[in-house]
Amino acid sequence: MEYDIFFSISQTPDHNGFTPSESEMFTNYYAQLQAADRLGFGVAWIAQAHLSTKTQQSNSKPVVPHWKGEVGLCTDFCQLALESFRRTENIDVGSAVISILSSGGPIAQAERIANTVQFLSQMDSKRKLHVGFSAGRFEFMARPYGIVPRDEIEEAAWPALRGQIFMEASEIFLRLIRGDTIHSDDIRKTVLTRENFRSDEDWERVQQAAGTPDLPESIEISRRYDFEEISVVPKEWPRGQLELIAGTHDPKAQEFVNNFMPVKVFNLSITSPEVIDSTHQKMSEIFHPNGGQWQRRDMPRTTFVFLNSEPGLSPEQQSAAAHEEARLALGEYWKALEGTLDPKKVERAADNALIGNASEVAEQVKNRFHPDDRLMCWFDFFNHDSERVIRNMEAWWNEVVPLLE
Repeated sequence: MEYDIFFSISQTPDHNGFTPSESEMFTNYYAQLQAADRLGFGVAWIAQAHLSTKTQQSNSKPVVPHWKGEVGLCTDFCQLALESFRRTENIDVGSAVISILSSGGPIAQAERIANTVQFLSQMDSKRKLHVGFSAGRFEFMARPYGIVPRDEIEEAAWPALRGQIFMEASEIFLRLIRGDTIHSDDIRKTVLTRENFRSDEDWERVQQAAGTPDLPESIEISRRYDFEEISVVPKEWPRGQLELIAGTHDPKAQEFVNNFMPVKVFNLSITSPEVIDSTHQKMSEIFHPNGGQWQRRDMPRTTFVFLNSEPGLSPEQQSAAAHEEARLALGEYWKALEGTLDPKKVERAADNALIGNASEVAEQVKNRFHPDDRLMCWFDFFNHDSERVIRNMEAWWNEVVPLLE
């Protein structure tokens, strides 16, 4: 089993109402990152966000209307990744995830990634940049970049159409990363049919919006990206120092992106074991051959870790304290996301987290994960006590991991 770490850098109030400054948030991140490097975590995965969550609450259609603070402070992953490499010696750095629909779109993101890997190679020829990419964590982050419905048909087809825009953007992004020279005419066309929608009613609304006498069997949507021949600079950079991961749970999208390059996949902490197993089976069949044989480690398993190994407490007291910490943190999360506290959702989230003292957490890992899995451990979830977060990371390596070996 392998162990990565996830950093949210989320500037939100904890259960005591405390919110660190932006400067304090990054000071905490660097301290935790350097501890992770020292302890032996494999990849430091950084959540990326775009634009202010607080400001979007004044929009006509706010996506996250109740969130207090900012969902994430890492709005330029490439710069933070390079700074993270400079401050560490062994750990890889990854994005979870960049939006290829934001910050200039897939063309700008491809060129940015190529430059970042080239700069990394001049500092360290062995470590890798892991780029998780998606349509974006929240829709408001891509709206200012033109990812909105352009007419009545697109309005009726949203949000299914947004998934198709991601496919178009993914092909552009991956082919430019691969080193291709491309024209927009080379890129897949977006053609909507019944299979793109969850119900007959949803598809019929799109057909009616087309305004034709007969309901069409398919509807072609004009391109989002229109350009003549382009390629990105740099051209000669060590692509072997780049790993790509798709932040999508759509099996068709996972297969599509692997037509171009080896692209691994993420999973959510709440993903069921059945979906995990079926995804591994599917990926073993469709993973791009240049990536070698698919392995379980190719899909990092995200998991909350509420570990209490504080001195002066009995194992029973540590366990009780960990469960209370989990309840408070998960409760704040659901209140921030939905504006209300649903105890059932908190309970379900807790069922998918690792909670307890060291021996309890080790037992949960054994029961829930395959020995060949790679865990993405999330220690800083709604927790701004950086010293405590680091103690939990140390307890993971010094007390939990030995029980798993």
